[in-house]
Amino acid sequence: MKRYRDSRTDQLGDALNQQLKEHLEAGSGAASASAPSAESVATGLDDKELFSFAGFDASEAERGGYSNYSYWRATLRVFFKNRIAVFFLIVMILTLAFTFIQPLLPNQRDPLTIHYNESGRTLSNLAPGEQGFIFGTNNIGQDIWARIWAGTRTSLFIGFTVACVEAVLGILMGVLWGYVRKLDFFFTELYNVCDNIPQTLLLILISYILNPGIDTIIFALCLTGWLSMARFIRNQIIIIRDRDYNLASRCLGTSTMRIVFKNLLPYLVSVITMRMALSIPSAIGNEVFVTYIGIGLPLDTPSLGNLIEAGRELMTIPFLRYQLYFPVAVLAVITISFYVIGNAFADAADPKNHVK
Repeated sequence: MKRYRDSRTDQLGDALNQQLKEHLEAGSGAASASAPSAESVATGLDDKELFSFAGFDASEAERGGYSNYSYWRATLRVFFKNRIAVFFLIVMILTLAFTFIQPLLPNQRDPLTIHYNESGRTLSNLAPGEQGFIFGTNNIGQDIWARIWAGTRTSLFIGFTVACVEAVLGILMGVLWGYVRKLDFFFTELYNVCDNIPQTLLLILISYILNPGIDTIIFALCLTGWLSMARFIRNQIIIIRDRDYNLASRCLGTSTMRIVFKNLLPYLVSVITMRMALSIPSAIGNEVFVTYIGIGLPLDTPSLGNLIEAGRELMTIPFLRYQLYFPVAVLAVITISFYVIGNAFADAADPKNHVK
């Protein structure tokens, strides 16, 4: 009975709509036949030429207000508006470039060569600028200028290598730790065990077991350095893994790998960039500390740690303190530059700062 009533109602509605349509067409036809519109009189055109249906374009309908938006272009635009960060970026680029250009310049000395005078005595502890030595010489007659730039190359290589290894391992372990719930217990226990081992003690043991060198320092710093990055990424993943768009992706059958690379990691670009920028000076600082306590690189391998340790022993002699000031100044420039650049780029990578 209800279905019969619904069909009768639909028929009555269709009939009323048809009558209304005929009535409107009849009225508009009579009006147009009796008097033309004001627009047609003014322009000399009839109503068919004045009014026409607009075409429909699906691509135009889907286009938003920022159709030409590029994430990385917007990130760089915001970053280069920060003049302080740009200044330190230029300083960092010039420093990195000069560390590789310096050995190719004319009249440059080898950092390991011991220099003697005409009588066969070593040119030890010469003041800066004396006898052509820009930063002077150390206590065995080696050119401090050449040793500083050779040490900067070594320390930067260690810093970049350790930062890359920590980023790869930390991001991989952090994503698995935070997103795959079945692995949470395993990674939590692994973190608790590794984090409770003092890093200094671990560095000392590895330095005694293995031969001192760049490879040993990198291995020792990377062995537990990824833990802080993994925990940080894990906490960030837990915050965003159950948001609506991730739940919708899982309901639609999207693979875990695609969710991680398309939904999770792009959201963390800014914080990952900041952590990597800060891990480079941190690794250099660890190398300096390890060398400072006497278990770092051998003396025949120039590094900022060796130079600072050698200068520390001369702090009680006022006219020889320059041997500490120069490597400390280079280390300070590198550390401050990476810190400012990392924070500025992290802010620029935040999409909320792109659209004004």
